[in-house]
Amino acid sequence: MSWFRKLTDGLKKSSSKMTSSLTGLFTSKKIDASSLEELEDALIASDIGPRTAMAIAQDLSKIKFDGEPDADKWRAALAGLLRDKLTAMEKPLITSSDNKPHVILLVGVNGSGKTTTCGKLARKFQDDGKSVMLAAGDTFRAAATEQLQGWGLRTDTPVITGEAGGDAAALAYRAMEQAHENGTDILIIDTAGRLQNRSELMDELAKIHRVIGKFDETAPHDSIIVLDGTVGQNAIAQTKAFQQAAALTGMIITKLDGSAKGGIVIALGDDFGLPLHMVGVGEGADDLQAFNATEYAAALVGILPEEVPQDEADQ
Repeated sequence: MSWFRKLTDGLKKSSSKMTSSLTGLFTSKKIDASSLEELEDALIASDIGPRTAMAIAQDLSKIKFDGEPDADKWRAALAGLLRDKLTAMEKPLITSSDNKPHVILLVGVNGSGKTTTCGKLARKFQDDGKSVMLAAGDTFRAAATEQLQGWGLRTDTPVITGEAGGDAAALAYRAMEQAHENGTDILIIDTAGRLQNRSELMDELAKIHRVIGKFDETAPHDSIIVLDGTVGQNAIAQTKAFQQAAALTGMIITKLDGSAKGGIVIALGDDFGLPLHMVGVGEGADDLQAFNATEYAAALVGILPEEVPQDEADQ
């Protein structure tokens, strides 16, 4: 199955939620006050957020079509507006050979998919010919260490571990030393899941970030929050809290295949301006792929990427 097919299938709940209530709009020739409100409600229901939903609805109502509009034209126009919102977030996760190692710190709440994402990233970087080391910084959950070790065995990747309940910052520092000694290209550090409203846990995360910087003042080179795509607007609060503790540089969103809240990606982009490096729609290693704004917008509206207009002249 192609990646876009997986993405479309994964976002089917979100697409249905966004467009099912727009049947009347998509068969009308213009947007009146009533249909404009209906459009805003549908966009908000997909977790785009009220402010962004209102702006998109207003922009859609101003579009001039070449010929009579129909359902296909309305959908394509909406996809074009969504794509315009998402384009600034489209930035691949690229490592630099100037960093030895290039350090990627993964953070997020419990159950967001951090440990699995560590393993998937290790495989992707190794497929690109990079040497990778993993650090099991979730010292509170034995299953997390075992899970990461499992990925290490499958990908032939060394995994730095510590004692259960041990100092995660000390483990991160030891992993930095080991990766440096080995000449490893990329070090990926997993961290324990933590609720964003637990200040003592967020302070510990900030400590990990500081300790990494003591070994290499430029590190971590990427500080990425892993978000569960099913949580909707709660992702906003999570990102705000982790931004303060871990100086976030980017996002990865997982579990979009089970979500009816795919619009949250747009709300996150508007609120934080962080790049969205990758999105996940399944458990397989290939189910985590680089974020593409055109593909995502098309999947949200239920059309093909080539049907998304590039600008108003294409509508």
